[in-house]
Amino acid sequence: MLDTLFITVLIVAICIALLCIGIFIKGKFPNTHVSGNKALRKKGIGCVQSQDREAQKINKRAIPEVEKQGKEEK
Repeated sequence: MLDTLFITVLIVAICIALLCIGIFIKGKFPNTHVSGNKALRKKGIGCVQSQDREAQKINKRAIPEVEKQGKEEK
């Protein structure tokens, strides 16, 4: 039991050390955000938070009557 625990802790420590070495060599943390992925950008897939932010923006060119109709239907 103690041997298994020691081996597990050793493997986890080695993995963390290797990840740290990769970060120190590159000099920065990897970009794990959806917008940082080139393949997803080509497909037009974006971050949900960014899409929501764009949807919540007020359209300055919108016709006020059309906006009122949309609110009444809900």
